[in-house]
Amino acid sequence: MSLSIILVVGVILSIAFHFIGIYANAKKTVWIVIVIMWAGSINIAMSEIKQKGYDDIKSMQGKYVDTDNLIKKAGEEISVYEMILIKNSYIKNTPEKRSFY
Repeated sequence: MSLSIILVVGVILSIAFHFIGIYANAKKTVWIVIVIMWAGSINIAMSEIKQKGYDDIKSMQGKYVDTDNLIKKAGEEISVYEMILIKNSYIKNTPEKRSFY
């Protein structure tokens, strides 16, 4: 799932919660929840990946030029968002394994 789809769904949910808040006369409460939801989502996306993620990156490194450029651009500490971009680049470049059953 791409990041743009996730953002569109987040915006749609925020608008839906806004109208629920208007209907329930709880606009301030709903907007506080929406702000906390977005702040938590951004915090998770920007947090550093775990050691297993770095091991995965080492296995992907050196195979495709654009994936290597993303890894180099990410630097020493890689965030979850950067890991998603790197993984998508690797998957896009990897030829499909065809099996004959």
